[in-house]
Amino acid sequence: MIFKKDLMALKKDIRVIGKKVDNLLKVHEKGVKTKAPKASKAKAVKVKPAEKAPAKKRATKVTATDQVLKIINRSKKGVDNATLMKKTGFDERKVRNIIFRANKEGKIQRVGRGLYSGSK
Repeated sequence: MIFKKDLMALKKDIRVIGKKVDNLLKVHEKGVKTKAPKASKAKAVKVKPAEKAPAKKRATKVTATDQVLKIINRSKKGVDNATLMKKTGFDERKVRNIIFRANKEGKIQRVGRGLYSGSK
């Protein structure tokens, strides 16, 4: 009796699995398009790559350092931090960091206390 119940449950499970497989086949058949017959295989020939068109020049972004250096290099007597902050709109910390780095790299020089000019 128990054996019969087990076989009946197994039969039911097999039917459910069969229906799922049928549904998957239908979905697959709808998604698959018929392919044209393949042409005969020809011997592979190396093709020389076509010459590339000249690359377009991208517009370069002006960095914060570039902006500050441009202002400093234009001045004859030198520029202080307050003037740089006013002209660029940057905060004090950013201006100080840019000046420190540029001075360290030798791009600008210190003319007086708080005054900087372009390197000669």
